[in-house]
Amino acid sequence: MIDFHLEPRSGVAPYMQLVHQVQQALRLGMLDVGDQLPTVKQVVAKIAINPNTVLKAYRELERQGLVAPQPGRGTFVTATLADDTLDAHAELKTALQAWITRAREAGLDDAAIQALFDTTIRKAPQVTP
Repeated sequence: MIDFHLEPRSGVAPYMQLVHQVQQALRLGMLDVGDQLPTVKQVVAKIAINPNTVLKAYRELERQGLVAPQPGRGTFVTATLADDTLDAHAELKTALQAWITRAREAGLDDAAIQALFDTTIRKAPQVTP
């Protein structure tokens, strides 16, 4: 099950943070078709968020065709965003974790690491598979 969190200083609306987290989990194979999302009540208890915000996020995911509510049962994943690059994720994740460790050892905080990553990814050449 997905473990939601909010970044209050991100500038992204809380409902969109939840939407993005589900999209990422689907893209990374952490959620699959048939998996149940946490109930609104569970999310509210975990991250102290307005229930209407959670409902708005779930409605947006439903609009995108990624989840569907089942009355009395909950909200379930109906589509995935994972593709055939999923097999490469484990090795790349290990390499990225090692890079993050080196960056922290060099004195960079999370904001600096994020800034470095964001600017580098924007400038990296696109590779067509």
